[in-house]
Amino acid sequence: MLSVEQAEPIVTLAEAQAFARIETGEEEALMAGLIRSASCLCEAFLGQVVIERTFTEAVDSSPEWQRLNAFPVTSISGVSQGGSPLAAAAFATDIDANGCGWIRIVDPNVAGVVEVGGAAGMAHGQNGVHEAIRQGVLRLVAYLFTARDGEGGEIPAAVTALWRPFRRMRIS
Repeated sequence: MLSVEQAEPIVTLAEAQAFARIETGEEEALMAGLIRSASCLCEAFLGQVVIERTFTEAVDSSPEWQRLNAFPVTSISGVSQGGSPLAAAAFATDIDANGCGWIRIVDPNVAGVVEVGGAAGMAHGQNGVHEAIRQGVLRLVAYLFTARDGEGGEIPAAVTALWRPFRRMRIS
C-alpha cells in the first residue's frame, strides 16, 4: 500500500484567480479547494507525483526485485519493519534511469511486510513544474469554478491534451 502526502498545489491562488478572472477575494476558500482538487486530478491522470514529497510504501518481503508504485522516485531514505529500521545489509534498493524505485530483501530472516520510505516527484517546487502541466491545472480550476453548480461532466479536452504528453500508464 502506498501512502503519499496530499498533493501540493501546482499553481498559486493568485494565478488561478487571474486565470479565472476573479477580482474579489470573496471566493478564495473555494478557489483554494479547487486548486487542491485540480492538483490531485492532475496527478491521478498523469500517474506521477508532480511536486516532490515524501512517501511510504508497504511491500511484501521478497528476495526478488519489486517495483515501487510511487513515481518518479527521487530518493529512497530507508526500509523498516514494524517501525524499526532494517540494517542496510538486509535490503537492496535502486532507482533506475526512468525514475522507477526498486527494492528487494536480501536477508532471509526478514519476513512479512516492510515499509519503504523515500521521496518522489517531477519537480522540487511549483516553479519547476512544466508549463503545460501548470496551464492544464489552471484551465481545470477555471472549469471547476464555472461548473460548480453541477453543470459539466468530463475534464475538458484542452486540459487532457496539455497533460497527455506527461501521462505515465503502467502495465503490471
